[in-house]
Amino acid sequence: MKPKLYTSIGLMSGTSMDGVDISIIQSDGQYQFYNILDKYFEYDVELQAELIRLRNLVLVENDLFKYSKELGNLERKITIFHAEKINQILLKYKHEIDLIGFHGQTIFHEPQKKITKQLGDGKLLSQLLKKKVVYNFRQKDIENEGQGAPLTPIFHYLISNIVNEKFKTGFPIGFINIGGITNLTKIISVSSDFEDNITAYDIGPGNCLIDDWVRKNSNKKFDENGNISKTGKIDQLITNQIIENFNIDTYSKSLDIKDFDNSFARGLTFENGCATITNFTGYLIAKGIENIGTDSKIKYLISGGGRKNIALMDCIKENLNNKYNFILDNIDNYGFNGDYIESQAFGYLAIRSLLDLPISFPKTTGCAKPTVGGKLVKNF
Repeated sequence: MKPKLYTSIGLMSGTSMDGVDISIIQSDGQYQFYNILDKYFEYDVELQAELIRLRNLVLVENDLFKYSKELGNLERKITIFHAEKINQILLKYKHEIDLIGFHGQTIFHEPQKKITKQLGDGKLLSQLLKKKVVYNFRQKDIENEGQGAPLTPIFHYLISNIVNEKFKTGFPIGFINIGGITNLTKIISVSSDFEDNITAYDIGPGNCLIDDWVRKNSNKKFDENGNISKTGKIDQLITNQIIENFNIDTYSKSLDIKDFDNSFARGLTFENGCATITNFTGYLIAKGIENIGTDSKIKYLISGGGRKNIALMDCIKENLNNKYNFILDNIDNYGFNGDYIESQAFGYLAIRSLLDLPISFPKTTGCAKPTVGGKLVKNF
C-alpha cells in the first residue's frame, strides 16, 4: 500500500524581511516529493519598514516584553498578509490543501536562553483560511537542547536522493543556502539512518551585511547580481584587520544577523564599502565550507538569493582558491528553483510534523535526540 500523499503549503519569510515565498508541494513526509507551485509576494514598503524597525529594537529578551504591544500588532498584520496572498493563489489552485507550514518572521532568536520568536499567529491563520496550520517550528528543538536552526537539512536529504537518482551526482553531496545567514548541509550517503549521514551548520553571514549596507546608503534594497560590488574596490587593509579581529569560535551554534556588523566599512565610498563587505562575507563562507571538511571530493548545490550575486560567488571561490575538491554548482541546474527551497522545505516539515516524524537531529541542530517540531493547530 502506497503511503498517503499530503498537499501542503509552505511559507517562508527570511531575514531579508522583503516578502514571503509560498510553495505548494505534495509529499508523504519521507521519500516522495512533488513541487506544484512557487510564488513570491513582496511586503509593502510600510510593512517592511516596521519589521526592520522592530527587529533593530528587539535586541535582548526584555525587549520582547517592552515592545509586546507593537509586536502583537505587527504579528497580526503579517498573518493577515500571508492569508491574503494564500487566498490569491487558491483562487486558481482548486485542489484540496491538507495543511500549511507557517514559518513566520523571525524577530528574536537566543537558543541559549531557550527563546525563539517568529512573528506569525498560527491560530489566526488557521481561522482565516480554514486549514490546519503547523507553526512555531523551532521552539521544541531549543527546548531539547538544540539551536533551533538549521531546520532544512532533512529536506536536503530528500532532495539529495532525487538529484542523485536523476543526475547521478553521487555521495557525499552538500547543500549551501545563502540567505540572510548562510547554512550548509553535508549528506554522507543515501542510507536512511539520518543521524549518522546528515550534518549541518550555520557557517556565516549571507546577504545580511551586504543588504544592510545597500539599504542604508542608497535607495536600493540589495546588490542585484553583485553589480554594485563589481564597480567598487576592496579595501584590503580593512579586510585584513576585520579578518584578524573576527572569529566564529564555533560552528555548533546557530547564527543570527545580529551576530554580525558592517560598521568596519564606515568611511568607504558606497561602492568600495559594498565590495569590501562582499569580500568579507565570501571569506567567512569559504572558511565555513573548509571547516566542514576538506578530505573528500564533494559537490555543493547552492540555493538562496546569494547564489545570484556574482561578486559574492566569485569571492567565495577565490577564498577557497582551488585548494580542495569542492564543486560549487547552482541548484537550479538540478531541477529545483533555488529561490524556493526553504518555502518548499517548510511545506515538507509541516507534513512530517503532522505525521509525528522528527525534523531536527543531533548533528543538524545539536538537539539531544531527534525532535518532532512544529505546533499543529486547527482553529475553524
